[in-house]
Amino acid sequence: MAFLVYAKANVFSLGHICQGVYTFLVPRSPKPFDLPRLFAALSDRTRLRLLNLMGDREVCVCYFVEILGQSQPKISRHLAYLRNAGIVKARREGKWMHYRMERPADYGAASVLDATFATLKTDREMQSDLSKLSKACCAPARFTTLQGAPVPARVDQVA
Repeated sequence: MAFLVYAKANVFSLGHICQGVYTFLVPRSPKPFDLPRLFAALSDRTRLRLLNLMGDREVCVCYFVEILGQSQPKISRHLAYLRNAGIVKARREGKWMHYRMERPADYGAASVLDATFATLKTDREMQSDLSKLSKACCAPARFTTLQGAPVPARVDQVA
């Protein structure tokens, strides 16, 4: 607190603004959510399928590769796009990369995601993907690419 009082007194030290103190004291407005980037992220069927599989769980990349039947580099590229849009978080555990949904703080963006997920629940391909995921989670030994892979866990169960 003493620094703050000292800093306020010295913002205009010798008639000049002290940049370090000014930067510390002046509040910054939060960066607005990039809504066009969100819509661009949601405009691709593969990215929608990835989001659908994540839902309220954390999923390892190897499950996405197995269920969607696409290459790991392609899946990773789409996941990076979703991360850059601010709606997916990544976590590394050893050699495994886990991904989960990140709900935006922006009300409008969160509403768009809610509406998107409501629509995905009625899509046959999306429901088929979820069915494949539940089968893969119950018997990962049946899938060669999932040998030793961590089973997807609900986000609230992840440490």
